[in-house]
Amino acid sequence: MLKMQNITKTFFTDSVKTQALQPFNLVIEQGEFVSVIGPSGSGKTTFLNIAGLLEDHSAGLYELDGNDVSNMKDKQKSSYRNEKIGFIFQSFNLIPELNLYDNIDMPLRYRKFTASERDQRIMQALQQVGLAGRKSHYPSQLSGGQQQRVAIARAVAGSPSMILADEPTGNLDSKMADGIMSLLKDINAQGTSIIMVTHDNEQAALANRIIQIKDGYLDECEPRAKAIA
Repeated sequence: MLKMQNITKTFFTDSVKTQALQPFNLVIEQGEFVSVIGPSGSGKTTFLNIAGLLEDHSAGLYELDGNDVSNMKDKQKSSYRNEKIGFIFQSFNLIPELNLYDNIDMPLRYRKFTASERDQRIMQALQQVGLAGRKSHYPSQLSGGQQQRVAIARAVAGSPSMILADEPTGNLDSKMADGIMSLLKDINAQGTSIIMVTHDNEQAALANRIIQIKDGYLDECEPRAKAIA
C-alpha cells in the first residue's frame, strides 16, 4: 500500500541546512497497524506529513496504492489525500462553529457523494464511535475523549485506505486513551491501515509493527519487547 525508497527530507533556513530525514526505505502493507516512536524532534511528524502528502520529500520515490505521488501537482495531491487518507490529530482539529454532523460532512463535500450518501456515511461513522445521538452537539459540549472520537469519525467517513494518527491520545487521560486505542484497533481489524506516531510505549506495543525514528534515521524495531523496554 505504501512504499518509500531512499526518501529524504532537507530543510533550508537562510544558510542553515537541516537533514530532517536521512535516506530510508519502508513498505507498509494494506491492513497493517504501525507505530512510529522516537524522541521529540527526531523527524516523526515530518515523516507523517510526507506520508500524508502534506509535505514534499526532498529525494526518493513514494508510491501510495501503487501510484507514484512524487511528481503529482498540488491539486492532484489534494484530491488523492482526500480520497485515500484519513487524519487524526492530537488537538482534534474540529471546527468549533460547526456541530458534529457538519464537522464530519466538511471533507466529504469535496468528494462526489450525493447528500444522501454523505448522510449515510456520517451517521455510520458516528455510530461506529458511539456518538450518533450527539450529532447536533458542538465540540465545546464534549469531553476530550469524545472530541477525539469525532475526529476519528471524520477520518473514517470517507473510507480511506490509510489513517495517519499523530499522538491521538496525547491530550487524554489514561481511561479515555484506552478507549481511543480500542477504537483504532477495531478500525484496523476492518482492514484500514493505521500509522500512529506516539510517545507511549504501551500504546506502541498494540501495533503490529514498531518503527523508530532517531536523528532522522528510520529503523524497524525488533523484537518488539526491546523496542518498548
